[in-house]
Amino acid sequence: MDEGQAQIAFAALSQETRLRILRMLVVAGPDGLAAGSIAAKAEVSASNVSFHLKELERAGLVAARRDARSIIYSAEYDALSGLIRFLMEDCCSGHPEICAPILTAATCCAPTKDRIQ
Repeated sequence: MDEGQAQIAFAALSQETRLRILRMLVVAGPDGLAAGSIAAKAEVSASNVSFHLKELERAGLVAARRDARSIIYSAEYDALSGLIRFLMEDCCSGHPEICAPILTAATCCAPTKDRIQ
């Protein structure tokens, strides 16, 4: 991930509802969530959630796919990993061994349904 891509991702995540939506999608896993479910869980209107999902999709942080009449959104884990690597690649003042576990870990934790409401 380059600096420009990171700036777009951070701009998308700087809004409270979008950050909450992305966290929901991370918890949901690769199966994702339907747009209507996201709106209900985020307690926002369908048009509002659509706007936020488009911004997250434009930033490359979520992907959309059609399933019959629904649009299912899921987190783009590769993009999220790239964002974390971007933040950490120059860390620790020349002591990369401090950050190595973070940079090389495939996942940092198993998602749990009760972490994000």
